[in-house]
Amino acid sequence: MSLPNRNNPYNFDDFLSWRDQFDFLKDDDFLQKVIRHYASDLQADQWQDIEQFSQRLSNEWQHLADESGRHENAPSMVHFDGHNNRIDRIVRPPSTLALEQQVWQEAVFSESVDPWVRFIKIFLLCELGESGINCAHCCTGGLIMILEQFADTPELNRILHHLKEGENGDYAIGAQFLSEIQGGSDVAANAVEAVKTDEGWRVYGTKFYCSAAHADYAVITAKPTDSHHVGVFVVPSWLPGDKEKERRNSYSINKLKTKLGTRELPTAEITYQGAVAYPLGDLKRGLANIVGIVLSHSRFVTGLSAGAQLSRVAREAKRYSEWRTAFGITIKDFGLVAMQIEDLDSAAKLCTAGAFKLQCDIIKLEDISRGVDKDLRGLSVAEARFHMRILIMLQKLVACSDSAALNDIGMSIFGGHGLMEDFSALPRMFRDASTLNGAWEGPRNLLLTRIYMDIQDAASWYDPKKLVADLLPNTAEESVAAMATELGELIAHGSLTSNDPQTIQICRRWDQWCSDVLHAYQEEALSEVS
Repeated sequence: MSLPNRNNPYNFDDFLSWRDQFDFLKDDDFLQKVIRHYASDLQADQWQDIEQFSQRLSNEWQHLADESGRHENAPSMVHFDGHNNRIDRIVRPPSTLALEQQVWQEAVFSESVDPWVRFIKIFLLCELGESGINCAHCCTGGLIMILEQFADTPELNRILHHLKEGENGDYAIGAQFLSEIQGGSDVAANAVEAVKTDEGWRVYGTKFYCSAAHADYAVITAKPTDSHHVGVFVVPSWLPGDKEKERRNSYSINKLKTKLGTRELPTAEITYQGAVAYPLGDLKRGLANIVGIVLSHSRFVTGLSAGAQLSRVAREAKRYSEWRTAFGITIKDFGLVAMQIEDLDSAAKLCTAGAFKLQCDIIKLEDISRGVDKDLRGLSVAEARFHMRILIMLQKLVACSDSAALNDIGMSIFGGHGLMEDFSALPRMFRDASTLNGAWEGPRNLLLTRIYMDIQDAASWYDPKKLVADLLPNTAEESVAAMATELGELIAHGSLTSNDPQTIQICRRWDQWCSDVLHAYQEEALSEVS
């Protein structure tokens, strides 16, 4: 019992002091352990570089991210200047501009950066949970990847250099504009038109959901005139010399979206009115290239962000439960709270280990493509590439769902304070996790369907039962056998595109099977680390 005190001295200073001094890398023993296991070849100077990156991120950048996430700092539009010139200026707060400049100056996509250093820095950035930065950063990486394969003109090579190495200290920002009003995921139904002229290509039409609308360059899909094929093009936001004049490349930003999550990220509707565009690759294979390169990269980064965000949510909820008291005891001593903390910690470790294990396999495949001999555990290159494709989609749909659900639990440990956006970053991260899980780079139902079709299509050369055994070489034989049998029965159904009772039941089983396989993969990764 306590007596009244009109000058209640209660404060959160001890908890806030711990939170604001926590170094995302140096003070996270598990993350260091995962890095030392999967990135064992990192040199001392590379470790020092990552540690310095983490110091800046954990202090100054964290405060900038919190400031950018405030409601009053959401991006806004100025369509005309004072002389009635159309400029479509996107206004973002000083905190976002400062954070963006510092992050891009890190030049993590430079040719000189080791793949593991790049990956670890991206993982740490995802712990920051600032989607205004992280989305554009991810899209920049995807644009670089497709340019590295198809840049074959001076203009495209200049854009690639601007993105990777910068020009006079200025590093360009990339975006990907695919969605149109008739359907975001149904890219084949897109209607934006690309017209070939004597001077080059021009694009016309409206993109309906364009995140990172402030970018310098966007990779877009468009169909050449009189063609059913989706092509891929790069569209500069400004032609040379026009950025300073705020004269855009023959397109208008109609509006900014009001959306759940990723508030710091300007997402727009954009109409092209003859914008200069540069084609990438075979315009008849644009759909395959955009999905296989750009979307795969985005899905991978989205999936790894689940482990990064959960790591932060779990540790802050755990620390708060150790500090906060209620009803005369520390709340960590309530059994239900202890259970929730255990679930958060376990999920964060599983998602993190799984993301690093997948990155390890991706690097092996990249080395093979450069002629470096790597052990693929007895798999053919085709089988290993198929694993990567399936696991990237599985990680995106399962890890992101887990992240959103568990972030909700993390907020609940803070009680009413867990909903206060000026109290902690958890509400902002929950909104972002919900957005990434629900829509970005394909909602759950689309990815489930795609995985089903891919395994079915590959069955002629990759037996589904062997696929399960190859994906989970260190899982108990009886578990692998059960999952392999279940997969065979599910694939035998033939299609998920009916709504009869039997198909709906198959869909329920398929959803569960995908979760079970990805969780088993994460368990193997965690076991390797441990």
